Amino acid sequence: MVSMKLKDLPPLTQADHDRLAALAARPDNEIDLSDIPALTEEDWKNAVRGKHYRPVKAQITASLDKDVLAWLKAGGRGYQTRMNAILRREMLQARASGSRG
Repeated sequence: MVSMKLKDLPPLTQADHDRLAALAARPDNEIDLSDIPALTEEDWKNAVRGKHYRPVKAQITASLDKDVLAWLKAGGRGYQTRMNAILRREMLQARASGSRG
């Protein structure tokens, strides 16, 4: 399997831009869907929105109280992921209540 990052791809040429513009201008009814099976309600029954969503991470330096850090680390590996989950939960609750936290 080959894996590349977007920044490692060569820049688009003018010909690439022209082809993309031509594709974007085509109406949806010109898209050939014959090789794609139709999805039924049964197919969507167990679908989960955002299952593979991965937000972009930012590396930071943060100062935490020692007891807070010890509590996070006491749960074993993944303490930074737990810290992010706690902050995300608080963020979502604050958004839902209309406050800034």
